[in-house]
Amino acid sequence: MQLLKGKVSIITGGSRGIGRSICLKLAEQGSDVIFTYRSSKEKAEILKNELQSFGIRSEAIMSDASDFESAQSLVQSIENKFSKIDVLINNAGITKDGLLMRMSEEDFDKVLAVNLKSVFNMTKSVQKIMLKQRSGSIINLSSIVGVRGNAGQSNYAASKAGIIGFTKSIALELGSRNIRCNAIAPGFIETEMTDSLDPKTVENWIRSVPLRRVGASSDVADCCLFLASDLSSYITGQVLNVCGGLLT
Repeated sequence: MQLLKGKVSIITGGSRGIGRSICLKLAEQGSDVIFTYRSSKEKAEILKNELQSFGIRSEAIMSDASDFESAQSLVQSIENKFSKIDVLINNAGITKDGLLMRMSEEDFDKVLAVNLKSVFNMTKSVQKIMLKQRSGSIINLSSIVGVRGNAGQSNYAASKAGIIGFTKSIALELGSRNIRCNAIAPGFIETEMTDSLDPKTVENWIRSVPLRRVGASSDVADCCLFLASDLSSYITGQVLNVCGGLLT
């Protein structure tokens, strides 16, 4: 049985890494998948074709979720074509790490805009549609860095902590209309971004994780599937830490 058969899902930042795994998992479970990307059109088209091999409808749309008007336009075009939106997964994110003494205002503002304001933009844009449907699941990708902080990532930590506060507030606002809002806080997940890390750094990370391994993007995708499906119909306002026990 496909857990998401007949549903329509939006994933921001879906062309690579964790976003790509989420798109594939939802398509495999029967959902139509619309994902956004900022660059690398070739990768986006390859993924789109891969998703359609599951027999679902898929769209790859170049869009900037950190821009309010772009987010509204995106959601409107999806509603016009698909008639509904069942799942929103706010995955788009960037890092611009550095110690506070060296961090520029531009680097702080950019990370907050892409990581946090995009969540506001997309959630506000789908709200009206989900209210009309009296149903919906919104899933926001935070981070364990947003829960505990991390030296050299004050901008990133602030954005991810903000996502958690936003998630809990939206869960309280929209729960009476059967709209759920949850967050996922991944730990150290192996992606293209982590491939460039020094092996010693990776080894130190693994040593600090009780399960003694880094996470796979599929670990996060499986959690997204759970929160998007009716298996989690009585779960809202929660933060699911996907970190191998690093936060206990």
